[in-house]
Amino acid sequence: MAGKLPAVRHLPVPMLPISLGAGALAVAGFAPFDFWPLPMLSLAVLFTLLARTASMRAGFLVGLTWGLGFFIAGVSWVFVSLSVHGGMTTWLAALATFLFCAVLALFPAAVGALQARWPVSPALRLLLLMPFAWGVAEWVRGWLFTGFPWLVAGYSQAPASPLAGYAPLVGVYGVSFLLALIAALLAWSVTTRGRLATRAWAAVAIVALGVGGQALRGIAWTTPDGAPTTVALLQGNIPQDLKWQPEKAQATLESYARMATASPAQLIVLPETALPLFESDLPDSYRAGLASLGWKNGGDVLTGVPTGSLAGAYYNSVVSLGTAPSQRYHKVHLVPFGEYIPLKAVWGWVVEVLHIPLTDFARGAVDQRPLAIGGQRVAANVCYEDAFGEEIIRQLPEASVLVNVSNLAWFGDSFAPWQHAQMSQMRALETGRMMLRATNTGVTAIIDARGHVLASLPPFTAGSLSGEIQGYAGSTPYVRWGNAPVLALWGVLGAGLLLAGFRRRP
Repeated sequence: MAGKLPAVRHLPVPMLPISLGAGALAVAGFAPFDFWPLPMLSLAVLFTLLARTASMRAGFLVGLTWGLGFFIAGVSWVFVSLSVHGGMTTWLAALATFLFCAVLALFPAAVGALQARWPVSPALRLLLLMPFAWGVAEWVRGWLFTGFPWLVAGYSQAPASPLAGYAPLVGVYGVSFLLALIAALLAWSVTTRGRLATRAWAAVAIVALGVGGQALRGIAWTTPDGAPTTVALLQGNIPQDLKWQPEKAQATLESYARMATASPAQLIVLPETALPLFESDLPDSYRAGLASLGWKNGGDVLTGVPTGSLAGAYYNSVVSLGTAPSQRYHKVHLVPFGEYIPLKAVWGWVVEVLHIPLTDFARGAVDQRPLAIGGQRVAANVCYEDAFGEEIIRQLPEASVLVNVSNLAWFGDSFAPWQHAQMSQMRALETGRMMLRATNTGVTAIIDARGHVLASLPPFTAGSLSGEIQGYAGSTPYVRWGNAPVLALWGVLGAGLLLAGFRRRP
């Protein structure tokens, strides 16, 4: 490609600091900052630097430093859970956090190494190989070793970016791929200096993607279903270091009972493990009081509470009490080391280091159906589960509304609650359903079917968020097919890149 930047096998020193800074800057494109163009620009910088690399080692280092900047700036809140609430010494928690971010940085590093190795033309390398490799790397990160899809680039586009219009069609990974494609087009316009026609073509393609997404935002993929329901989402603001202390349990129960009693809503939702006792240990009078409150309001109370017992299997659950027969949902996607210990023979010692209660939850069944409560068909999900879009749609299109209960007190006053809320906004966009979020410390929110936050409570305050929600029926393309269309597209692109590589290979 005439006019492209010269390739280098040995990296000039400034390339790595530029890559590191670009990665860190991309975090400002996500909540709570929401400057959604930044991830595009950051990836454009990364792709421009990668376009100059001519060896796997150089590409690996550029991708690795970008990933370190991105993940250290974006998910270092893990340190809070390990040090403040997990009981690790400061140095060990800092080391574990850095190693965690370094492992995550291997994914953009793999993108850098792969693109440098593959024998395709410079145009294919930048415009197809890099976006393809980026999309596949994020998708693999979303399921490998149970998955960590936090800060997948597509989340930064919810709900304001024109690219958010593609979410009901292709989900967050499809949006990520389109974002990477725009970044590649920006990088291409830079690496082809002096070619006005090339820059004009790139600009037209970028505008077309933006206009297409904006047009899609106007489509109503789902339709209102049934009468609206009044809701109250309770935020207890119980400090994590007090939550599981036996002498504090009664005060916690009384606090939630007071807030619930003050609400006339048809559906009252308490956060994840809001009641810090096993369901079987709840006083009969307390359980009866919540049930009678649901009856009085013509609806139900939905609360997070551990079910089962330490003597056998126990679950991270939500349980309904009220007009409908009591129903429950058991969390399916558990957090490694937080809710269960993988390969106990190898990692069992972690339990001795981390002072985390209930670290051996059992998994719920994957085929659980929506809860018929409060006049709605509720697709319940617990905390980390709403980071997995293809798991959320298991309960659709039967469900009319999504409800997430969470306890993010583990991560203190950090980016984590806001980033998690943005994932809920993406789930609303993908499914065409409203999303209710009831959290212990924030962000408690009511999100409409287009991903916009209608109302929310300030973090680290106790309160009740009241509002009215509308159930929806129907299926978006993403609900019907999940990630299959994007994976099929990547399969075609991968085959084409393989063929192009073999044809150019000496």
